[in-house]
Amino acid sequence: MKSFIVALDLTSGAEALAMVDRLGEQANYHKVGSQLFTREGPGLVSELKDRGRKVFLDLKYHDIPNTAARAVEAAAELGVDMLTLHAAGGTAMMAAARDAVGDDGPLLVGVTLLTSFNAADVEDVWDKEIRSIREEVGRLAGLAADAGLDGVVASALEVEALKRKHGSEFIVVTPGIRLEGEPVADQARTATPAEAIRAGADYLVVGRSVYAAADPTAAFKRLLADVGPDGEVEAAP
Repeated sequence: MKSFIVALDLTSGAEALAMVDRLGEQANYHKVGSQLFTREGPGLVSELKDRGRKVFLDLKYHDIPNTAARAVEAAAELGVDMLTLHAAGGTAMMAAARDAVGDDGPLLVGVTLLTSFNAADVEDVWDKEIRSIREEVGRLAGLAADAGLDGVVASALEVEALKRKHGSEFIVVTPGIRLEGEPVADQARTATPAEAIRAGADYLVVGRSVYAAADPTAAFKRLLADVGPDGEVEAAP
């Protein structure tokens, strides 16, 4: 069964915990990003763990190898289940992070290209022409694999190619999930839950589709319904 991760991109810990309680046991995996972690700190992560929830700490570490290693070591001590580093930080940084948490620590995934990026954005950042977003995502995913990371964050549009190259055990976390007809807001590479799972995504990160909805519980149920009662849809041919 594939896992939905509900992003708690809210303005306070009280709001976040209220959302967790409102969604109940149907949503047991939550993302804590930079906005909420900066406001509330490690205490919120501890509270979520005390409530039996899994935590995806999405702080996208990107620093010199020693600093990144000490940061992920600290995150592992909080008991988080998965965390992110920028693959653009390089193989040495990611390998240092891998060594810091060992085999018993949280899942480490490398952020390839943000799902808000299109080709023009990437060319602006790297100051070079790229042949395709998919190829650039693949290149960064290769660095993450070489460093021993468990997987990467990538849009649904790149998942199938990543799975073909790195195998089914290479985890792909997919943000930019929207139901058909929903506004994409600042996302450039989006997909429905069913499309992401057909492509082979392992974790689907959902945010505004749930927490900004008039009825978050009903909204989350609609996302679940898109992939069927068992959380699976027919694989892509």
